[in-house]
Amino acid sequence: MADSAPPPSSMDAYKSLGLVPNPDGSLTRSSPFPSVPATDETTAATDTAVAFSKDVPLNPANNTFLRIFRPSLLPPNTKLPVILHFHGGGFVLFSVSTLPFHESCNSMAAKLPALVLSLEYRLAPEHRLPAAYEDAFEAIMWVRSQAAAEIDGGEPWLREYADFSKCFLMGSSAGANMVFHAGVRALDADLGAMKIQGLILNQAYFGGVERTESELRLADDRILPLPANDLLWALALPNGADRDHEYSNPMAGGSQSHQEKIGRLQKCLVRGYGGDPLVDRQRRFAEMMEARGVHVVVKFNDGGHHGVEVFDPSQAEALYNDVKNFIYSTASKSTM
Repeated sequence: MADSAPPPSSMDAYKSLGLVPNPDGSLTRSSPFPSVPATDETTAATDTAVAFSKDVPLNPANNTFLRIFRPSLLPPNTKLPVILHFHGGGFVLFSVSTLPFHESCNSMAAKLPALVLSLEYRLAPEHRLPAAYEDAFEAIMWVRSQAAAEIDGGEPWLREYADFSKCFLMGSSAGANMVFHAGVRALDADLGAMKIQGLILNQAYFGGVERTESELRLADDRILPLPANDLLWALALPNGADRDHEYSNPMAGGSQSHQEKIGRLQKCLVRGYGGDPLVDRQRRFAEMMEARGVHVVVKFNDGGHHGVEVFDPSQAEALYNDVKNFIYSTASKSTM
């Protein structure tokens, strides 16, 4: 059994994450990546753009919105699957406009092809969990309303190009955690013409009080060292909660009804890498889902590291291929 105590470290976790705590409890964030605006047909270089994008308000009171991506070259007479996408960052960092996340959604929209709706959600600690889950569920219900054409006739790109019977929830890292929690909540919602066919969890961000072997082995990981990981959970979880809270550790129990509900989830793609400190938790999560009767497609690769697709184009391409195969195999079976 792995020791639950973190190894000694002189690391300044705030500094390693580019964070400065403010007296009022908020954070000043400095990102290593630039932010980029959406690029629609009027602002993109139309001769080279593989996809167009635009921002659509979700909840102005919470400053949330969806950045919608569509292929620049649309297949004729074809409606496209819809991917509701949640970015990573430990619930504390980044945005849909952060360059790697914008470019990833842009590439996915073109390569799959699909409509990709990337959610700008509220960050912790200014908005601790479950704020991000609430924003994710609100985004699901917005898509439901679009499917029913309840909002002023619907958003034009979705009205023209979306196949609402083929919707998927997708996220990496904290975004994959959001996929799980929002997906469970959506099970009891009336989604009307919107059909969630599958969940895509890439390098899911889960935690727990007891350390796993991979967390201890990779405690000084370059991307997600253990002190930084602990700090992110301390900033994201409700005040007073530890890492065995259900938001962090879906294997820690929960009510019988909650466990039974998990078994009703749609088909899932669970991906991970052997060089990620979180890989043991991701494997346990996949095993837990399978034990409850969920159809899980498991893709774990040796090597790699947390967030590897941001840095390695070949790994990003492998992710897109896995997502494409999962979406089109799942969607085709649903129409049989």
